[in-house]
Amino acid sequence: RDVFSRVLYGAQISLLVGIVGAGVSLVIGVLWGAIAGYTGGRTDSAMMRFVDILYSLPSIIFVIVLITTMEGLLKTRLEAAGSLALAKFSRLIFLFVGLGAVSWLNMARIVRGQVLSLRSRQFVDASRVLGAGPMHILARHIIPNVLGVVIVYLTLTVPAIVLYESFLSYLGLGIQPPMASWGSLIAEGAEQINPIRIYWWLIVFPGGVLVSTLLALNFLGDGLRDAWDVRGQT
Repeated sequence: RDVFSRVLYGAQISLLVGIVGAGVSLVIGVLWGAIAGYTGGRTDSAMMRFVDILYSLPSIIFVIVLITTMEGLLKTRLEAAGSLALAKFSRLIFLFVGLGAVSWLNMARIVRGQVLSLRSRQFVDASRVLGAGPMHILARHIIPNVLGVVIVYLTLTVPAIVLYESFLSYLGLGIQPPMASWGSLIAEGAEQINPIRIYWWLIVFPGGVLVSTLLALNFLGDGLRDAWDVRGQT
């Protein structure tokens, strides 16, 4: 089988997991951080203590437990419901949800910090005096003003999720044949290593593309952060 074509196909899966997983973390993190920062008080304290608890737990273990315990149940339910086509992607669905669900903590903290600094601004006070409710203020005035910071950290979340997915696929808990990702291609290449002959290109090519993509996305995130002076804002 052609290694180049498989690496290109693996790019679709790996980047899809990274982008969708980052989207899941974006929704959870922005909502959690915005609500905590705007409400303040005991609600803010309780929500952020929950974030601290999640920080203390090994996130990759949560994803592994989620996949090993729940994927079979979801697949069985989908097959029983006649959704055979969707059942084939049950592992992919759990990667989307699981990796996104463990990657929102930094986003929530960043958004909360921004909201805390914005909620006392004059334009927010003016909107509140005019009778606008909390959800209206968050949706129309606060969240649009934190989008720059969110986009920057979103570009840094994608490579982290791609790396998580590659690690899980290397362990055999990620993408399964006939689909392929960079992690599963590296795992397949590692299986071909033997004392007689080393098929180095089976590992070097997908590994090189993975490293190059991660570096490119991190450089993009760092560049956006410097251009928009996110460090100064946070």
